[in-house]
Amino acid sequence: MRLALVEAERGRGTTHPNPMVGAVIVREGQVVASGFHERAGLPHAEVIALRAAGDIPLHDCTIYVTLEPCSHHGRTPPCADAVIQAGFARVVCGMIDPNPLVGGRGIERIRAAGIDVVVGVLEAECRALNEAFITAFTCGRPWVSAKIASSLDGRIATRTGHSQWITGAEARLHGHTLRASHDAILVGSGTLHADRPRLTARIPGQNPRQPHRYAIDTRLRIADDAPLLDVREAPVTLLCGPDAPAERARQLQDRGVDVQPIEARDSGMSISAILALLMRRGQLSLLVEGGATLIGSFFDAQAVDRLWLYQAPIVIGGRAAAMSVAGVGIDALPEATRARHLHVQPLGDDILIRADFRVA
Repeated sequence: MRLALVEAERGRGTTHPNPMVGAVIVREGQVVASGFHERAGLPHAEVIALRAAGDIPLHDCTIYVTLEPCSHHGRTPPCADAVIQAGFARVVCGMIDPNPLVGGRGIERIRAAGIDVVVGVLEAECRALNEAFITAFTCGRPWVSAKIASSLDGRIATRTGHSQWITGAEARLHGHTLRASHDAILVGSGTLHADRPRLTARIPGQNPRQPHRYAIDTRLRIADDAPLLDVREAPVTLLCGPDAPAERARQLQDRGVDVQPIEARDSGMSISAILALLMRRGQLSLLVEGGATLIGSFFDAQAVDRLWLYQAPIVIGGRAAAMSVAGVGIDALPEATRARHLHVQPLGDDILIRADFRVA
């Protein structure tokens, strides 16, 4: 199953909106074939592994697969049928598919054919592989990561607004890999106007997948020369208020910019409405890059699954210096959002803290 997980990882960034899946065929303790799902519309991992096995008889083989073989017709035929027709002695599955079109039916079909099935091997690792896919079906919203680069005292800029760069080159490069691993990226209006971001994934020597870029701009005041408006780099959507100037919206749309009105709340735009928009578009993972008000709003809405905190070994200080998380906040400490898992690693002179608030 660990080998199947390695196979599945080969599809990272290319399988959207499908999950990453790996398969390994074993006979008498020896791997005879393997495969992974590469792209939506192409054969699934089980079929790729079967093709790699060629003419090898499979009646005494076990197939290990990270996700339950599908049982419905989508862009490709059901993998459960292919597994049955191959005549495996045993199927070892990492986890049940959360898609209600499958949801255990593939396993039932395989067992009904007289094949031995084991479910739940390295299940935690298999679930971690497809956090966004699972969250979409279990929570009805995208998987949300928040990214913060701060000083030791939690500041993301000085009192004059100077913020580039708090962290070093290694931390910034890691941040770009995060962008490439998400379907969408979002910043608030403060970051949009102060930092003039491009919001693209830039990794030397690579041509990474680009996230769909979103920015909140209530009145569509973005400058005409803002780097974000270069739609050749990646799609961009501006989230505006219902009363944003219609003429300005048309000007931006003529440049290829998508403009989407979002309902407002007392403290800002509706987080649930933003997440619903992404779900309608099939964008199952979102990276929220700031600023403090926007990230605070997501925490207030209890919609942050993971925090990536890049912390530099500096102290900025100052009552007027920007904090890392704003929003409404809590009244009492027992109400605080508590991480379930923490992982800390050095990145050059900085440290990266990954805080998981929800496990898929």
